[in-house]
Amino acid sequence: MANGWAPDGAVQDQIEDSINDALSSARARLPSGEGLEECEACGEEIPPKRRAALPGVRTCVLCQAERDRRPSFSGINRRGSKDSQLR
Repeated sequence: MANGWAPDGAVQDQIEDSINDALSSARARLPSGEGLEECEACGEEIPPKRRAALPGVRTCVLCQAERDRRPSFSGINRRGSKDSQLR
């Protein structure tokens, strides 16, 4: 149920766009290219099964887990201001 100038389904469109952006961002962060046999962060060997599962991998599991713990922000806010929602 859209209000004002927003078409029906506008909220769902925003949700779908946010999900698509998150997926695109995650896919862009996947390793690509030639992988390494040793972790670029700590120098430990990257297990062969990990290298086979993720072609282009450059970090071991522990270093990647540490990297994934760091917060990241998309910087996209599709929601209108509260002021515009009240009109």
